[in-house]
Amino acid sequence: MRQNQCDTGPHTIQTHGATVAWTYLYDWLNLMLVGLLLITIHLVHPFYRFVGRNMMIDLKYPLKENTVPFWAVPIIAVGLPTAIFIAIYFRKRDVCDLHHAILGLLYSALVTSVITNAIKNAVGRPRPDFFWRCFPDGKDVYDRFGNVICHGKDNVVHEGYRSFPSGHTSGSFAGLTFLSLYLAGKMQAFDHRGHIAKLCIVFLPLLLASLIGISRVDDYWHHWQDVFAGGLLGLVVAVFCYLHFFPPPYHSAGWFPHTCSRVSEMSVTCAGNAPNDRERTDEQIGRQENGSNRNVNGCAELESGGM
Repeated sequence: MRQNQCDTGPHTIQTHGATVAWTYLYDWLNLMLVGLLLITIHLVHPFYRFVGRNMMIDLKYPLKENTVPFWAVPIIAVGLPTAIFIAIYFRKRDVCDLHHAILGLLYSALVTSVITNAIKNAVGRPRPDFFWRCFPDGKDVYDRFGNVICHGKDNVVHEGYRSFPSGHTSGSFAGLTFLSLYLAGKMQAFDHRGHIAKLCIVFLPLLLASLIGISRVDDYWHHWQDVFAGGLLGLVVAVFCYLHFFPPPYHSAGWFPHTCSRVSEMSVTCAGNAPNDRERTDEQIGRQENGSNRNVNGCAELESGGM
């Protein structure tokens, strides 16, 4: 009976890294294109929405520094999960699992950033501190239509029209939701054994992402609607990207990537051993095969080195 894991021992970066990377070459090239698209969107001028005198009531919050700097978001949302993926790799010696985790995480972060920044530019919602960005001296000026005539620094005013949705929040949820799902799968948090401590660990990345979102409201860089929308966006994209590479965490093989992670240059026998090394029953294997034919196909594909 064919199953979705190969039993020929550990497969490391040195032994099978090149094969796995070559198999997913097109995915990495596509990832680069997504990165270029993100850079292009950053160069686009945001829509300058009409901002009248009466609207300034909700836009006069003080201009503050960021509690969580812009440069810290990639470190938290991508660097931290990557470090955990690498640590698990050194324990499991599964290069395909490491590859899928990093590739899925990068897609989650970049796709979320592209969507977030595209919406930011299209909506052009002013930030809560817009008044002081537009009029740093406190003297407001309006044209004959009642719209603002800003005399602040161009880059500061430009950033003032990019409130919705929150990029900090969407990016944090994109990376940390992916990490939560990954940990849930690896720890088999939904194995119906009632170990609630596993869920506490799974929720920690989500708590961190939530606190980053809250800091954006506290710093008056975003309205609460911006943070809510950004968090929802990042969470949804992360779920889609995770499920593209891994089964749902509650699946019987949720600890294992869709594609076979044990590639061998010799003939490979696939085995669906659980993490506790106990043999699965025929009924469990049947359920696994019915729900994850892609796992079997992926094993054969990687073995042959196909694209």
